[in-house]
Amino acid sequence: MTELNLPGLGRHRLGTPEPLDLPAHPPRSRTAFAAAHVVADPLGANAPGAPAAVDWEATLAFRHHLWSLGLGVADAMDTAQRGMGLDWTATRELIVRSGAEARAVGGSLVCGVGTDQLTAPGADLAATTAAYEEQLAVVEEAGARPVLMASRALATAARGPEDYLDVYGRLIGQAGQPVILHWLGEMFDPALAGYWGSADLDTATETVLALIRENRAGIDGIKVSLLDAEREIALRRALPEGVRLYTGDDFDYPRLIRGDELGHSHALLGVFDPIATRAAAALHALDAGDTDRYDALLAPTLPLARHLFAAPTYHYKTGIVFLAWLAGHQSHFTMVGGAQSGRSVAHLVELFRLADAAGVLPDPDLAAHRMRQFLAVAGVAA
Repeated sequence: MTELNLPGLGRHRLGTPEPLDLPAHPPRSRTAFAAAHVVADPLGANAPGAPAAVDWEATLAFRHHLWSLGLGVADAMDTAQRGMGLDWTATRELIVRSGAEARAVGGSLVCGVGTDQLTAPGADLAATTAAYEEQLAVVEEAGARPVLMASRALATAARGPEDYLDVYGRLIGQAGQPVILHWLGEMFDPALAGYWGSADLDTATETVLALIRENRAGIDGIKVSLLDAEREIALRRALPEGVRLYTGDDFDYPRLIRGDELGHSHALLGVFDPIATRAAAALHALDAGDTDRYDALLAPTLPLARHLFAAPTYHYKTGIVFLAWLAGHQSHFTMVGGAQSGRSVAHLVELFRLADAAGVLPDPDLAAHRMRQFLAVAGVAA
């Protein structure tokens, strides 16, 4: 057994992760996308405010890992540090490269369409719409399904719900395929407070539903990341037939995906990045009607997810990349924008413990070795 000392926790013995054999085909009963992180170039100038330098080989290898498990990839989303280190130049290249890789292997891919090329404040509605249109063209040219991301520029420029309806209506009408809408709560990005034209979530929900009803044929679904399971369920039940609810609730995803007698959520989740193998196995168990197995696979991941996405929630990307390093998906713990400093040593120590308990560290010896390295650099003896 592999052991190490964890500061504040004492001697910790790592478990042996359960081997999981997956069918060759993707899950059938749910549509599932893992929002994927990017791997920084460790020799790049990835300081705060600097242009992102990406290790493309490692970044794309991780997407192949997700596709090999039968999961779809949600790329160029907030998990990839949109608005927190990944600039539009690097994002455009990511979309183009991921699109080519997805075509090569037949992988399912959705990509975020935003307005983050607008780096100067004060963009009006016309400029915001044009920025969205530019990115929509890039995503569709890459062969990916567009996810119309929540926009900081639109949140600033919009005067009320009618502006959201107008901008989104235009984009949906221009898209060559049904889009996925994106409702990201202010816990993920404080600049999105009052999105859809109201700080009152009931009023905002009515605006979203009006948009969907008016543009039903052009909407595949909506990703909801409000960390409010009951509100998500209520919205899911109010959606027109055929419009999917993609849960982005990293606190209650097992219950929401499993669903109830009135329906279920699909998945577009950042937490599926570090728990991808268990998530895929759980979805196959759900295909087989084995809800006990589904629960057994996902229940241990929930404490990990709730710690990973603890406030300030927008720093969850630091934990995602830390876990990718511990799991051997990349050779270092460096992030674009210098975001590896977003969580404390104590937070990451607890994250390590919970990841081990969740069975998502495939090589315990490697994970322990890297944890010792991290603690040594942090000035803490292991």
